[in-house]
Amino acid sequence: MRFGLIYHHQLPRPWQADSEERMFRESLEQIEIADKLGFDYAWATEHHFLEEYSHSAAPEVFLAAAAARTKNIRLAHGIVTLAPSVNHPTRVAERLATLDLISGGRVDFGTGQGSSQLELDGFGVSRETKRDQWAEALGVITRMLSETPFTGHDGEYVKVPPRNVVPKPKQGPHPPLWVACSARQTIESAAKAGLGALSFSFVSPEEAKEWVDLYYRTLASEECVPLGKTVNPNFAVVLPFMCHPDEETALDRGLSGAHFFSYSLMHYYITGQHRPGTTDVWNEFEKNREQYGLVRDPAPAGDTEQSPEAQAMLAQITSLRRGIGTPDQIRDLIRRYEAVGVDQVIFSVQIGKNQHEHIVESLETFAAEVLPEFAEGREAADAAKNARLEVAIKEALSRIVPNTTDIGDYTVAPELGGK
Repeated sequence: MRFGLIYHHQLPRPWQADSEERMFRESLEQIEIADKLGFDYAWATEHHFLEEYSHSAAPEVFLAAAAARTKNIRLAHGIVTLAPSVNHPTRVAERLATLDLISGGRVDFGTGQGSSQLELDGFGVSRETKRDQWAEALGVITRMLSETPFTGHDGEYVKVPPRNVVPKPKQGPHPPLWVACSARQTIESAAKAGLGALSFSFVSPEEAKEWVDLYYRTLASEECVPLGKTVNPNFAVVLPFMCHPDEETALDRGLSGAHFFSYSLMHYYITGQHRPGTTDVWNEFEKNREQYGLVRDPAPAGDTEQSPEAQAMLAQITSLRRGIGTPDQIRDLIRRYEAVGVDQVIFSVQIGKNQHEHIVESLETFAAEVLPEFAEGREAADAAKNARLEVAIKEALSRIVPNTTDIGDYTVAPELGGK
C-alpha cells in the first residue's frame, strides 16, 4: 500500500490579495513535510477556469517547485488534459522530461480527456472526439519521450514532423502512466491500455473490490494492449482526509471541506449556472448545503422510507466522511482497501477551507500512528505482485502495435527552413 496527497488547490471566496500566493506556499510546505514523514506521492490536478473549485492551472510549475523542496516523494500529474488545443503533445513531453530530470526520476504521468463543459468550451474541445484526441496524443507523447529521433506523426488530431524532442526523461522509456477513472467502463479501459487506474470516485472498499478485480482481470487478458511502452499495474482510490485522535475534532476540521469539494464539483459538472468572475460558489454552498444533505448528520430523523434516489445521494454524502476520523478508524479503512487489492490511497487534504495547521497535524498523526503498519513488508509484497503479473505484462507488451505513422526522412535546411 502506498499513500499520496492530491492537490486541487481549492480556494473558496472571499479572496484577499495574497490568497492564491498563500495557498501555493502552504501546499508546498505540506508536501515538504509529507516527504519527510514518509508519504509516497504528491499529486497535482490540472483545471482551468473553475474558480474556487480548482486554481491548479499550471501543475507542472507547482510540481517543479515541490521537486526542489523534496527528496523522496514521487511527483505525479493527476491529471494532464491531453486534448492538443489544451496541451500540445510536444510541450507535454518536454515539460514532463524536464520535471523527471530535475526531480531525479520521481515523476508519474497521469492523463485524462477533460470533462467540464466550461473547460472544454474554453479550449474549443469537442466532447464527441475528446477521447480519441486523448488516445492519439498519449501515443505521440510516449513516442516523443522514447524515440531518438521522434519519427513524426500525421494523425487526425496531431501532426508533428520528425524531430528529436529533448530533453529525454530519466525514467526510461517514460514515466509510469495513469489515467483518470470514474466508472466501471473507464476502469476497464485503463486496464486494456495498460495504464494505472486513478479512481476519483469515493468508493468504499467493498465497491472497490469489484473494480480492482475487473481491472486486474482485464490487465491479464488478451484485451490488454498498452498505449505506452510499458504497463503500470496499479489501482488508486481518492478520499477526503482528516486524522485526529478525537473523532469529533476530525469531523469539525475536515467534514465541511469534503462537503464543499462535493458541492463545488456538482456546481461545475452537474447543477450550477456559473457566471465567470461573479458567481460566489462558497456563498451558494453555505445557503444550499442543507438542501443537498451536506450537513453533519444527513439522514433525516425517523425517515425509514427513503426513495432509491435519496438513498443513493445519502450513500454518496456518507462516503465523504470515510477518510475523516481517528487513527484507529482510518487504519481499519485502509486495511479493508488493502485486503481487496487497492495499491494506493490518495488523500484530498487541501479542500474547502481546511486550515493549513490542521492539515499538517493530521499528516503527522497519520504518519506516526497508521503509516508504519502499511510500510512494513512492502518489498516482499511488491516482489510477489511482480511475479504474479510477470507473464501477463510480457504478453501485453508483445501486443503493442508497431508505429506506422512515420512520415519518412525529413531534413531541415537551416537557411531555408524547409524539407
